[in-house]
Amino acid sequence: MTSNPVHRRTVLGGAAALAAGFALAGCGDGDDGRQPEERKKGQKIELTFWSWVPGIDKPVDLWNRENPEVQVKVEKVSAVNGEQYAKMHAAIKAGNPPDLGQIEFPVVPSFLLDNGLLDLAPLGAARHKGEFFGWQWQQSVFGKGLYAIPQASGPMGLFVRQDLFDKWGVRTPGTWDEYESAAKAVRKKGAWIETFAPTNGNRFAGLAWQAGAKWYAADGDTWIIGIDDEPTRKVADYWEALVRQKLVKTIPDRQNAWYKDLQTGAIAAWLGASWGDALLSGNAPGTKGKWRAAPMPQWKAGEKVFANWGGSTTAVFAKARYPKDALDFAVWLNTAPESIALLIDGGYGFPSAKKGYATADLDVDKPFFGGQEYSRIFADAGAHVDTSWRWGPGVDTLYQRLGDAFTDALADGGSFRSVLKKVQGQTLSDLKGKGLKVESGG
Repeated sequence: MTSNPVHRRTVLGGAAALAAGFALAGCGDGDDGRQPEERKKGQKIELTFWSWVPGIDKPVDLWNRENPEVQVKVEKVSAVNGEQYAKMHAAIKAGNPPDLGQIEFPVVPSFLLDNGLLDLAPLGAARHKGEFFGWQWQQSVFGKGLYAIPQASGPMGLFVRQDLFDKWGVRTPGTWDEYESAAKAVRKKGAWIETFAPTNGNRFAGLAWQAGAKWYAADGDTWIIGIDDEPTRKVADYWEALVRQKLVKTIPDRQNAWYKDLQTGAIAAWLGASWGDALLSGNAPGTKGKWRAAPMPQWKAGEKVFANWGGSTTAVFAKARYPKDALDFAVWLNTAPESIALLIDGGYGFPSAKKGYATADLDVDKPFFGGQEYSRIFADAGAHVDTSWRWGPGVDTLYQRLGDAFTDALADGGSFRSVLKKVQGQTLSDLKGKGLKVESGG
């Protein structure tokens, strides 16, 4: 397909209807003549797969040993600052994307706007729906189309330096009010409970998700944008209060300075996701045995409302030459017990598949957590995630907008509510610029 601004605007306008699905042509801007084919019996083919999942080579090697006719070649892509997605979008535009790619839940809609992903529904993918947790399956469903196979999620929880909490007489908080009290107690000991990472829009989205926010919804062919909704304002107010009281740091997380603070005990807790076990053990090895996992604090005592941070899919690109074989691989990778075992060993996250593993299998860093069976915490969180949350187009840009605005607010003393108002307006403009119909919600 050649680029046609008028036609493309029509396509994108149709794509706005979440309920009706994305009206996509199923191809990118470039055209290299690649057409889908049905592999003949005995024919040997090779599929390319772009991924950054740690240890992904091992399950792929197993597949290749067991499927000599359908070989999969892994090409590692960098996941730093969204580099993998920039590369994928560029490949789609050039007309030469891989057959399969690792794509996180929040950015699937952005690839649909590029007409970059194959609708797997006509290939019979729906027969696998029951093998996955429903809310994760739905993250890639738009209208009657299915655009990716879920791989892993990131139910959120609270990681705590239990040795320091015990030493200081600080109780693990069960509510957000108790979290603030714990932050004050930790600060009196010269440490910090946490950091508010201004550039981490993904985590902020998880916090808003738990509070009941709805950043994206659809009404007919119109996207309703609610970044500045009341639940998100509640979250923003809460963290602004912690910042203004100097109860939390404001350095970026998952960078060298933060890892140093974890090692030294300058930071004594972290609101993270299930995949954080490998991150902590790999970057703060000197704290082995001192950490524990606990449920995410609740807004009301006794509630069980959780959220998700991250989560990935295995998607088939629209120009895949052998789409049925690509789908077969994507399903096997994410449901076969032998594949799941290898992925767990690599630390890829919480499986999207319902079966093929035991929760205890996920406790790969059990000694680091003092023998705690910590994955039970995240399994329970995953079972109580608000399943009404949905992602929409432009999330990668939205995260950048949030990061810039929060950074500015911390520098000039602006309110966190002003951040939400600003980003709400920017997001509306960004999506209008893509030819979408949008309205302000919240």
